[in-house]
Amino acid sequence: MINKVVKNAKEALEGVENGMTFMLGGFGLCGIPENSISELVSLGITDLTCISNNAGVDDFGLGLLLQKRQIKKMISSYVGENDEFERQMLSGELEVDLIPQGTLAERCRATGAGIPAFFTPAGYGTEVAEGKETREFNGKMYVLEHAFDAQFAFVKAWKGDTAGNLIFKGTARNFNPMMAMAGKTTVVEVEELVEVGELDPNQIHTPGIFIQRIFQGKDYEKRIEQRTVTPKS
Repeated sequence: MINKVVKNAKEALEGVENGMTFMLGGFGLCGIPENSISELVSLGITDLTCISNNAGVDDFGLGLLLQKRQIKKMISSYVGENDEFERQMLSGELEVDLIPQGTLAERCRATGAGIPAFFTPAGYGTEVAEGKETREFNGKMYVLEHAFDAQFAFVKAWKGDTAGNLIFKGTARNFNPMMAMAGKTTVVEVEELVEVGELDPNQIHTPGIFIQRIFQGKDYEKRIEQRTVTPKS
């Protein structure tokens, strides 16, 4: 029987090196692969290119790698919650490629689907399109965007089985499923790890064929990015 379980984050991250390109799931602070990021911080590897919808906050998520100057380049969409990111970008310490969110999602999906490039209207006529091929289709202009090339993808799921089949919960089903398909080596941490056969096949979001390593996560903070509550009347 197929078994892709590794003991912990340390074993799951074997083979990561300086200068690699990583995909990291999450949207805001939801669905962040917290254990994998903590292990990357501990390993101290540098010159990383990180593909993620956002850059975490100053003391959580990818913000922890930014604090240690481990990231050389960020490929992201929304980065407005991280003061250290802003400082490094404006000072020229950090290379940044800002991408429309839909384009970022489609580049991740295309990578997993084996599509090398695609045309999208997003960004035409702006600096997003600078240096890129453009083409007209049915009277509308489009920009050519390429799939990514990432050595590792780090994602977080709610439940997974020992063969790597995954179920995501709620908003954590954001960039995680697409990135799970896209990494040359995909590492998954889960809140609950079960045996094969315990997951309803009709509920599985990502089949295990895309997954190389899976482990039981621990100590999740599950932070809320902007908590807003209704005052008592």
